[in-house]
Amino acid sequence: MGLGAASVMPGKQASVADLINAPRRSFSFEFFPPKTDAGETTLWQTIRELESLSPSFVSITYGAGGSSRDRTVTLTGRIAAETTLLPMAHLTAVNHSIAQLRNVIGHYADVGVRNVLALRGDPPGNPAGEWVEHPEGLRYAHELVELIANSGDFVVGAAAFPDVHPRSLDFASDVKHFIAKCRAGAQFAITQFFFDWQRYTRLRDAVVRAGCDVPIVPGVMPVTNVRQIERMAELSGAAFPPELARQLHAVEHDPAAVEAIGVDVATALSQRLLAEGAPGLHFITLNRSPATRQVWRRLHPS
Repeated sequence: MGLGAASVMPGKQASVADLINAPRRSFSFEFFPPKTDAGETTLWQTIRELESLSPSFVSITYGAGGSSRDRTVTLTGRIAAETTLLPMAHLTAVNHSIAQLRNVIGHYADVGVRNVLALRGDPPGNPAGEWVEHPEGLRYAHELVELIANSGDFVVGAAAFPDVHPRSLDFASDVKHFIAKCRAGAQFAITQFFFDWQRYTRLRDAVVRAGCDVPIVPGVMPVTNVRQIERMAELSGAAFPPELARQLHAVEHDPAAVEAIGVDVATALSQRLLAEGAPGLHFITLNRSPATRQVWRRLHPS
């Protein structure tokens, strides 16, 4: 089964939760705020290219420690004002007091953004380092979910981790933490990227058995750079299949060959996830569209 624009038509005030729960599968794209003028040019070219595919929504990440806070708010507002896309903003609790978090939430409201993905976030500088809460801030992701949900007319999502969050003791505790976020007000979830579809169904089924029916959208990232994906997998705790690593390293000096493998793997994973009942797909673009558009075309045969 392929993807399609959700039956609830996207719009600046649409609910991401409604789009994900609609009869047809949702599909969406993730961007990050660029740090340079060249990066901004690349991003806006990507946005325009992917806008033509009429995604259900797009998301904009929030840098470690709030390092891209202002850029995230500005970019989210521009997408809401200057495109036909429905933007969802990320928000993390790292290095923020509750007052600062309320300020960011207010800025999102001011630019007409009411869909927010709440994450605790990684320590700045070293994602694997010790997590230290702000003395006037929050310690857990479920607290941030609750704060946003109680701050007005917001639709709040949370993160999910098929490969288990690197800071969790085990799979069972990861499921427990996820359920806490749902009880705090999360209406949907988007996963960290992963490569094994069975990790996704294991998490989804465990959540359902625990009595939670919040939809979990898998995050899919087509590989385009071997070293980059290995570093990201290491930092996020995502399992990187040895056979895939071998294939990619064999052609790592040929970008076209790397991308071809990445597109094949992402397409096969997407097809299997849809066959297993995933409510949609969230593509992590790294601000470039070619690989993502190739996967999308294969899922939408003419």
